[in-house]
Amino acid sequence: MPYIRRGPDGQIESLHRRGEQGMEFLPDGHAEIAAFLGLSAPGPSQFSRLDADFVRVIEDVIDTLIVKNILNITDLPGEAQAKLFARKSFRERVGKNSLRLFSDSEFSAVIDDTNFGGLK
Repeated sequence: MPYIRRGPDGQIESLHRRGEQGMEFLPDGHAEIAAFLGLSAPGPSQFSRLDADFVRVIEDVIDTLIVKNILNITDLPGEAQAKLFARKSFRERVGKNSLRLFSDSEFSAVIDDTNFGGLK
């Protein structure tokens, strides 16, 4: 569907499978078509967010392995230990100033990650 009809302002008004007079051909994947469809290519900020989310998952996996005594923190290289402790320290400082939705419920020991060390 690479044929487009532009409006008076030059913006795409519609997409078509077959071209007619007054239409323009744009290749599949063209940025204007993606924008018209509301699609956007993942940009650097989206990758950064995905990376940050993934780092959090890895951090939680490491915490789980430590809590289950499958891994000792001392098994990790010193640099990795330092980075984990720095992230934990930062999260705890930030967490104290953030909204704690579940801290007053009976489920806080399960949901609240500050109580993670008490779970077995």
